[in-house]
Amino acid sequence: MNPRSIRFRLTTWYAGLLLIVALAFAAYTYKRLDSYLTQEMEQSLSNRVFKISDTLVANIPKTGEEYVAREIKARYAPELNERFIRVIRPDSSILYVSGIPSDNNFDPGEVPIRSGLTAGHATHEEVVKNGARLLVVSKPALAGQERYMVEVGASESVIKDVLNRFVIALAMGLPVFVGIATFGGYLLVRWALDPVQKITGAAQEITLHHLDKRLPAIRTGDEIEKLSNTLNQMISRLDRSYQMSSRFTADASHELRTPLTIMRGELEMLLLEKKLPEGVVEMLSSLFEETARLSKIVEGLLAISRLDTGEARMNRVKFDLSELAATTASQMCLLAEDKKIKMTYDTGTPAEVLGDPSKMKQVLVNLLDNAIKYTPDGGAIHLSVNALNGRALMEVSDTGPGIPEAALRHVFERFYRTDEVRSRDIEGTGLGLSIVQSICNAHGATITAENRKSGGCSFAVEMSLATHT
Repeated sequence: MNPRSIRFRLTTWYAGLLLIVALAFAAYTYKRLDSYLTQEMEQSLSNRVFKISDTLVANIPKTGEEYVAREIKARYAPELNERFIRVIRPDSSILYVSGIPSDNNFDPGEVPIRSGLTAGHATHEEVVKNGARLLVVSKPALAGQERYMVEVGASESVIKDVLNRFVIALAMGLPVFVGIATFGGYLLVRWALDPVQKITGAAQEITLHHLDKRLPAIRTGDEIEKLSNTLNQMISRLDRSYQMSSRFTADASHELRTPLTIMRGELEMLLLEKKLPEGVVEMLSSLFEETARLSKIVEGLLAISRLDTGEARMNRVKFDLSELAATTASQMCLLAEDKKIKMTYDTGTPAEVLGDPSKMKQVLVNLLDNAIKYTPDGGAIHLSVNALNGRALMEVSDTGPGIPEAALRHVFERFYRTDEVRSRDIEGTGLGLSIVQSICNAHGATITAENRKSGGCSFAVEMSLATHT
């Protein structure tokens, strides 16, 4: 899972918060349980010390001390019940003290005798063995004119045992609880974000040629539904704007073709006149060249507009891209020879694709023409076509100056030409690569440009083989 995804962060935040709350609740429960068990033990010891004082020690003048000792041992069995019982005479001598308990948690003989308690009862703790603590409740008892002291106690190890079992139960159960709750939270977050996944998948399919598609209607009644509806409205506006822009470009280009054709014809006829002054001929020649250049721009814009809107006629047939590349390269060799450029091509691997051969030939012609233009005299151009993993890859590379890194991402934009190209006064309208990209998009192909480490640049066209479409 991506640690930067919303799903991961929400799940982690939920699990962390749940763990903190669970630990806080466990700590609170532990404290409350400790306090409750201590109070219960103290209450039990208080009840016992009152019974011994009121029913046994108070009757010593009638029953005698030996009777009290026997009754305490018989009634309360302190050793078996792991309790501490001690009765102290007025002269601080011991009338009765219990023996070592069965759990051996403390030795009653090590419990010090407290003095100074004359009224009421008190609770105190004594450390008796290896850090073990003994909770003792003391109460003075009046037997005739004599004042005795009765002490009843119990080891706090019983409370510690209960608390330890509670901690063990928490240590075993808390991770399971947090794990189950976290998994449930993950499923909940996944369910909540599932519409976003659907929207993302649908949005990736909406391209320049598929603006008619829309995001799925999410009927959740929350912000995600509102977002989906808003995005669909935005896509509709973009679709209308793009259609209007493309229609305007196509209409304008179409309307400009006729007057430009007339202007070219009339200028050509004027240039055939032999009686014109030399200055006028030069001016007419310049106008003729600019008119021809403008005609190329208009034709290019019209071609791009038709390709982008899907109005261009596409004769889709199955053909061998390698054979088409070899034929086109052999036809372009004459242009390369004029600049003493060595053109080689490796097209021995058959690569059958589905598309319009004439349009793909236009792609090849544009790429090879660009390579010839920008490769210096004596350079080299290489064309290759390969078929691999259900894809056809056509690559045109040269030994020219390459493309500035800052310009690589702009080379397919309309009318884009680098400053270096402009300074060398190389002819071009800046629409050739835009037309190439539009043709590739219409065929479901991709085109990329990159500089070669050995010098020059390379253009690669990749499209599906006919058997994988």
